[in-house]
Amino acid sequence: MTRGFRRSCTASFAAAALLLPLAKTCAGAGDAPPKLAFEVTEGFNLNAFLREGPVAAHLLLRSGHDPRILVAFPAGNSGVGLWFARTAESVNWTLRGPLQPRTDQDEKGRALHGIVAEVIERGADLSVREAVLSSVGLLRDYPTPYDGPPEIAATAQSTGQSIRWARPRADGAAGYRLTLEITHGELHDRQITAGADGSIGLRITALTGEVPLTPLPTDQLLESTAAADPPARNALSFLSYREKFLAGSWRFETYFGRDTLMSVRLLMPVLTPLAVESGLGSVLTRLSNTGEVAHEEEIGESAVLHHLHAGRPASDTPIYHYQMIDGNFMLAPVIRAWLLDDARGRGRAAAFLAAQDGREGAAAHAFGVDLVTNLRLVLNSAAPFAADPQVRNLLALKAGRDSGQWRDSGEGLGRGRIPYDVNAVFMPAALLAASALYRSGLLDPYLAAQDRELFERSPAMARIWEARAAAPFDVTISNGLARRQVAAYARSLGLPVAAALDSIGSAPVRFHALSLNADGTPVQILHSDEGFELLFGQPDAATLDRAVSAIMRPFPAGLMTEIGLLVADPVFAPPDVQTRFSRNAYHGTVVWSWQQAVLAAGLALQLERSDLPGAVRQRLRGAQSRLWRAIDAAQVVRNSELWSWNYSDGHYRIVPFGANEADVDESNAIQLWSTVYLAIPEPAP
Repeated sequence: MTRGFRRSCTASFAAAALLLPLAKTCAGAGDAPPKLAFEVTEGFNLNAFLREGPVAAHLLLRSGHDPRILVAFPAGNSGVGLWFARTAESVNWTLRGPLQPRTDQDEKGRALHGIVAEVIERGADLSVREAVLSSVGLLRDYPTPYDGPPEIAATAQSTGQSIRWARPRADGAAGYRLTLEITHGELHDRQITAGADGSIGLRITALTGEVPLTPLPTDQLLESTAAADPPARNALSFLSYREKFLAGSWRFETYFGRDTLMSVRLLMPVLTPLAVESGLGSVLTRLSNTGEVAHEEEIGESAVLHHLHAGRPASDTPIYHYQMIDGNFMLAPVIRAWLLDDARGRGRAAAFLAAQDGREGAAAHAFGVDLVTNLRLVLNSAAPFAADPQVRNLLALKAGRDSGQWRDSGEGLGRGRIPYDVNAVFMPAALLAASALYRSGLLDPYLAAQDRELFERSPAMARIWEARAAAPFDVTISNGLARRQVAAYARSLGLPVAAALDSIGSAPVRFHALSLNADGTPVQILHSDEGFELLFGQPDAATLDRAVSAIMRPFPAGLMTEIGLLVADPVFAPPDVQTRFSRNAYHGTVVWSWQQAVLAAGLALQLERSDLPGAVRQRLRGAQSRLWRAIDAAQVVRNSELWSWNYSDGHYRIVPFGANEADVDESNAIQLWSTVYLAIPEPAP
């Protein structure tokens, strides 16, 4: 069993007065959660999901010229994948009936859980290329390029009309099995030829020996006020467990701190207290000794290999990674929203903070201790800029890293070092949250004597950060130059330019840069991170109006298209940057569902204010209306991770990310923070 987080079914993850007893929800104990089964087709990928008893699995069948079969399991973030050689003709997969749960044993009698799927392939014969059985992270690395550790090698065993791959985990624990039975067609060595009707029938059995997680069934996950959106409910249910929320499937089948925090914040109005506190507890439990929020975890075989390659004994003790900086300053405002701003959370706040976290043995302590450790980190990190508000004292990426916030690809910040969102939004929000939590008295049992002086300074530090941190990111482009740059960029993309130019008007264009270079110069890329300020802050009317106007202009003058709000627009950046921020880039001119949700929630919050001038309020309502039209236009992909586009016949068209061979990666079929529309109602017309 994984050590360091998972606890026995008889132990409570937090105080019994707070959470339902784990014995009622552990797999195999008490009443099992109801069966969950659904499908999602996106681009070349047919995705089928099953959660039943101890089984939770995601089957992906990839059509096109590079066919593959992949099954990912939340248990241990494990999976099995089978890649076939590239085909001259495009292939197409179909399922013959729903996935079936399967529990079996390995050669030592240890339990294996997984699924059986009956599938049909049409279009071409198949040539088996390679199978990988291990952690999902290793499956993500295949095949560009793949140089897996020798410990995970699995040898194919052919018998009659079947091929089987099986092996124990690298530490000898129960491992993984993949069996392919040809039910229609013929198997010759590693070649599978179609039957007379041109089709191939396969029975796929995929199993893992990793310990199952404990599902949060819908009645323990969502309040009755959640939207009646079956696809979103299915996606959220598959990704929600007592131990943690999963970031997305299939590629992120485990905990990600930032994803958990943002999802809990946006879903909070419709999550049950059990669900909110399970999510927050998972983050607090994984804090570093200095209060950093863990970005990602290595568990299962990934952890085993990490320890072995570091020269340590084989162990599945989790490895937590703290390379990101945004989560460190996101925790405080999110937990404030629960403990102070939500009536349900206020009534449970003291008991929640007193509950023991999920660490094992002597390492366990109260959630309140965890929270204070993080708040110390926030206050100490804020102190240099509060004392001397210069660019050199802003928060920068960690040394040797090219990312540190949600745009965590190498080009996500335009090669900048100082991110806008962390400095201009999350740090001020964290300081205000620290001050409010301190004043509430909830932290008193967990404060050391020397903490009080530091916390007493938090309001003053917050004022300085709010007033000064965003200014270095200010960019102003003269009207003439802006019009020329928009026109040139539109021509390079083959897009019409009239609406974009009209939206600029006759004034200079002003916006906040995506990031700053190490020398303080701005990276002049328009970005959707302005939505964070609307959700976590309360900008003055002029700043609010300017920020919303800049991003809501039609692309390429702004971020708005008819199929979604793009997350970046390099129109005012040099040509080489524009090339890197293409619609094939993971954080380029593409649409991320949750970023639209952040803006939608932020606009709704700002419109609740009573201090905004009528003209500003009217423009915000117009922006809200345009945004929701785009959200509705992309309903079919709303629960996925991201999507791209093309432009034809006068309209933008949705293109699933990963459907184009030039795309750097593929989108998850379901993504945790893309389900947050369950808590964000569309405004009345």
